[in-house]
Amino acid sequence: MLYGLFGWFADLMGAFSVFQYLTLRGILGVLTALVISLLVGPYMIRKLGQYQIGQSVRDDGPKSHLSKAGTPTMGGALILVAVATSTLLWSDLSNRYVWITIFVTLSFGAIGWVDDYRKVVEKNSKGLPARWKYFWQSACGLIAAFTLYSTATLPQETALIVPIFKDVLYDLGPMFIVLTYFVIVGSSNAVNLTDGLDGLAIMPTVLVAGALGIFAYVSGNSVFAGYLHIPYIPGSGELIIFCGAMVGAGLGFLWFNTYPAQVFMGDVGALALGAALGIVAVIVRQEIVLFIMGGVFVMETVSVILQVASFKLTGRRIFRMAPLHHHFELKGWPEPRVIVRFWIITVVLVLVGLATLKVR
Repeated sequence: MLYGLFGWFADLMGAFSVFQYLTLRGILGVLTALVISLLVGPYMIRKLGQYQIGQSVRDDGPKSHLSKAGTPTMGGALILVAVATSTLLWSDLSNRYVWITIFVTLSFGAIGWVDDYRKVVEKNSKGLPARWKYFWQSACGLIAAFTLYSTATLPQETALIVPIFKDVLYDLGPMFIVLTYFVIVGSSNAVNLTDGLDGLAIMPTVLVAGALGIFAYVSGNSVFAGYLHIPYIPGSGELIIFCGAMVGAGLGFLWFNTYPAQVFMGDVGALALGAALGIVAVIVRQEIVLFIMGGVFVMETVSVILQVASFKLTGRRIFRMAPLHHHFELKGWPEPRVIVRFWIITVVLVLVGLATLKVR
């Protein structure tokens, strides 16, 4: 919105042309989302508490979590409002990638909202039945995948890029739709599984989103893309505003979500943020790099898969409790130690992912 407005002003006064630069709009995207989160956050927390929208805690989990019962949840709605508002204000709304990312983020957020609402407000412990949750996730993921595939105009937009090897590109053809589906749905559920401790999921999300913003910027610039030997994806640079908004909104939410949390994001936030990371990684053709940078999300997901498989096949558990962060809690690690160490791991993995830009 403001991008178009300032573009009109630029024709009258050249000074306004500065707002056409992606870097400035990316920074403004961060700051706008951060301010929205910080200003709206206290009001939202009061309202959630007023309507008794509080977190329920499993009695078979770590005993330290019992004190968290009743903490306001569904705070992820704040993140979505901040991200969507900031993106719409500062992005070029004629860019198809902007609308696809917003669609994926808000649609997965809606799925999470229904799940949270049934659990917290309607007191239905099962929430949205798993089959329906995966059905709607699949429907939204496939819509986005098919849209990207059908509107692609260049071969690299649907090719699998292997990092480090600058000339290794695999033409996926229709398999692009399948890969995109699994990346979006898989990353959505991976972040959701990670969201079990105060601030554990949001900070890695912020770090990965920031790194993906860098990938989006260089992928959308023909000069940088050529120099770094990465695929040039026209229009993808506009996603730096969306990624910046995720960073700003995430940091604003962390202000209230840091230990001990005043609010939890709930599925409405976790499912949406995971899907958002997935769709951006697909657009900039960095699915493998997302797998690296989101290593914490991957570890948490794999721990659940291994735990379930081991128990069904052998009757024994590999971990004291899954996801993995609960295992360390039951080993005696204080919650802040688990959180910060997982953050440190993410910082290292994000740096490794960014290194693939040059190591080719």
